[in-house]
Amino acid sequence: MPTRDELTTTYQQLRDELLAERTAQGYWEGELATSAVSTATAVSALSLATRAAIDSGTFVAEIPAWTSLATRGAEWLAEHQNPDGGFGDTDRSYSNIATTYLVTAALSLAPGQQPFRAVIDRADSYIAQHGELAGLRRRYGTDKTFVVPIMTNLALAGRASFREIPALPFELACVPQSWYRLMKMPVVSYAIPALVAIGQAHYFLAPPWNPITRIVRSMSIERSLRVLLSMQPESGGYLEATPLTSFVVMSLAATGRLSHPVTQSGLRFIKDSVRPDGSWPIDTNLATWNTTLATLALAARGDERDLASIVSPELVRWILSCQHLVRHPFTGAEPGGFGWTNLSGAVPDADDTPGALLALAAVRDLPSLATLASEIDRSAELAVRWLLKLQNRDGGWPTFCKGWGQLPFDRSGNDLTAHAIRALEAWKDRLAAAGKISASDLRTIDTSLARGWRYLEQHQSADGSFLPLWFGNQDRADEDNPVYGTAKVLAACRDTNRWKCPLARRATAWMLTQQNADGSFGSSLEETSLAAEVLHQEALESTAAAQGLERALAWMVAQVASGKHRRAEPIGFYFAKLWYYERLYPVTFSLSTVGRVLRTLAP
Repeated sequence: MPTRDELTTTYQQLRDELLAERTAQGYWEGELATSAVSTATAVSALSLATRAAIDSGTFVAEIPAWTSLATRGAEWLAEHQNPDGGFGDTDRSYSNIATTYLVTAALSLAPGQQPFRAVIDRADSYIAQHGELAGLRRRYGTDKTFVVPIMTNLALAGRASFREIPALPFELACVPQSWYRLMKMPVVSYAIPALVAIGQAHYFLAPPWNPITRIVRSMSIERSLRVLLSMQPESGGYLEATPLTSFVVMSLAATGRLSHPVTQSGLRFIKDSVRPDGSWPIDTNLATWNTTLATLALAARGDERDLASIVSPELVRWILSCQHLVRHPFTGAEPGGFGWTNLSGAVPDADDTPGALLALAAVRDLPSLATLASEIDRSAELAVRWLLKLQNRDGGWPTFCKGWGQLPFDRSGNDLTAHAIRALEAWKDRLAAAGKISASDLRTIDTSLARGWRYLEQHQSADGSFLPLWFGNQDRADEDNPVYGTAKVLAACRDTNRWKCPLARRATAWMLTQQNADGSFGSSLEETSLAAEVLHQEALESTAAAQGLERALAWMVAQVASGKHRRAEPIGFYFAKLWYYERLYPVTFSLSTVGRVLRTLAP
């Protein structure tokens, strides 16, 4: 076991580094991984916009800027090809067929394509070795959310035929938004913009043979474009995501709609999002998520005076300002939820909303925030009611929309459900004491919690672990991350006095079998920190767990002392199984774990 002095030194270093990452406004923006997926799709969108401008003789003044950005992006891609000829989602990711296909399309469309011929040839060799289009379809199964956009991008680059691509029924976007979950959409809930734009590209460039289908879709063009426009945020970027926005832009630009407001706003977002090295991140930032994680990590040690010196009224007001207070145009979500960023492209979801609730609960009773108590309680009440309404019929929580259970990233998730349970437990008594909820509301919450626990019991793996929805491990055959998922469920058990229940016993026993020989868990400091934080509870009573915790902490202390904690690993899944890493995760997760351990050490 590292000594108290060693742990204190590690804690102080992590704390100082985290505080140094605050923006001038006092919150944490973080930095997401640069993405080959984003860079490739941006290059394709800019290249097709340039071609459309040249062909139509419009937006001539924009052509040099678009060409320059596309060229720099293509050069960045060429410099980041993996040794096997493929491309990974991030510069720390293994190659995969989806990203490699997107890069070949981008380099085929980029200005001055000849310098990239050798890069394309090596990428084509990788694609051939991994099954070509059949391999791409295997990666995503029945989910067309990412397969059809990739194939459309290839077709627009002249590397595939539209006749090989399933036509997306963009006319479905014209039905009332509340009906979407009943229409058996072929894409997940957050991909409606892709459904519209890519569906229309297929319609214009490979019209359907069926005359009735052709008439229906022809009559739906303008109305579905209005849906697309209504969903577009002020920033121009759908979900603040370059890939989704780029798929929309390239589809509209290639079909004669370069001047459409959606296309122009999307191009503005792409230009605004480029990084100095010519690449694009997977999303603009996770500011709300990072800020609530940082607040919870700083609260883990239980030093109220230290926490009060950091968490200012301005920071809490910033968190409160991230709450969505009107019906969201993208998903139709009711007011009350929080998204992952304060930017206009965010959408309220069932991971960031519990994150905000837990952070607010951690600081709610600080004397320095007494004047904000009523505002915090009101915000929490709205968020709690929002979570209750989002719960699926199966008892679990989905990410964005209730009832979309057909495709992977719309179903209920173990990590989301455990997070929602923690948040509801953290606030139900507080809200009752503040007079914000009634006895009837309390019974509703208790019923919801019971259903959530039943969902988790039913979805615990035979070995005792839990699989998460939004995090993975690229070193595992199925790219899943049971360490992350199990840690999130055990955190809910710990915080709700369920540590001795059968579910927790099985999960803890499984976690103890997952420690590596060097003391770490999984493949990263992020996973080790999460595992150690929940095993700390078990270590208070179990010798085996105490020994495992000691080894994990020793490994973590060594990582921080050597500076290796500054290298984040790609454990995060973005939409459609796209990998990302976040620079703050190793610092935040480690700080939370070391703080919790120091909190319980004897003086």
